[in-house]
Amino acid sequence: MINKKRITLLIIIGIFLLPLMAQAQTAIPKVTFGLENSTDPNDFALSMKLVLFFTVLTLAPSIVIMMTCFTRIIIVFHFLRTAMSTQSVPSNQILVGIALFVTYFVMKPVITEINETAIQPYVRDEITQAEAFQNIEKPIKVFMLKQTREKDLGLFIDLRGEGLPQSKEELGLSIVVPAFIISELKTAFQIGFLLYLPMLLIDIIVASVLLSMGMMMLPPMMISMPMKILLFVLVDGWYLIIESLVEGFV
Repeated sequence: MINKKRITLLIIIGIFLLPLMAQAQTAIPKVTFGLENSTDPNDFALSMKLVLFFTVLTLAPSIVIMMTCFTRIIIVFHFLRTAMSTQSVPSNQILVGIALFVTYFVMKPVITEINETAIQPYVRDEITQAEAFQNIEKPIKVFMLKQTREKDLGLFIDLRGEGLPQSKEELGLSIVVPAFIISELKTAFQIGFLLYLPMLLIDIIVASVLLSMGMMMLPPMMISMPMKILLFVLVDGWYLIIESLVEGFV
């Protein structure tokens, strides 16, 4: 009897709520995309701007990885983790997160300059779109040129075959970006090699001691990994690595 009363009460409440639910559904806004005919050329220009905007969003990860200090930082972190033989500690998500925040810290002056000279003036209609792109390109190019070796720039200038420019500022992004990438890769591998040396020395000492004691069945990794972690903690390794990486971009 109690169940029948509950069911009857739920039915009555549902009947009263149906009009409210229908009204709420009609009030929810929706976004639609479609193709329609238009006689106004400005509509076509707006559509092309939207296409360009979504294209930039698609390429945003590549821009962050290849045109900032992210590449050097994440490679050094992976070298460090491999040298310490900790396998997946810290995890890839943690390393990427640290690298992103350190990248934001290093690139903050560049981001601020882009916002003040390009984005805000363009929003206020003080400059054109072409001028905004030029103002965005300038600080990024200056940052990359400071970290790029002249040898790497000369490689792509020679491959292009257009002759030497009068100054580095005249170089286009098609030359600066690949030169910056290979310069960052070389620097990151050099730092990784220096990180490997003390860890490799510990591995050699531990393996030699175990071999001299006749403990050939005991994996040297079980002894050397705690020693490497202890050494890294005692010298405050994360502080030193982050300090060196950030100062390398100043």
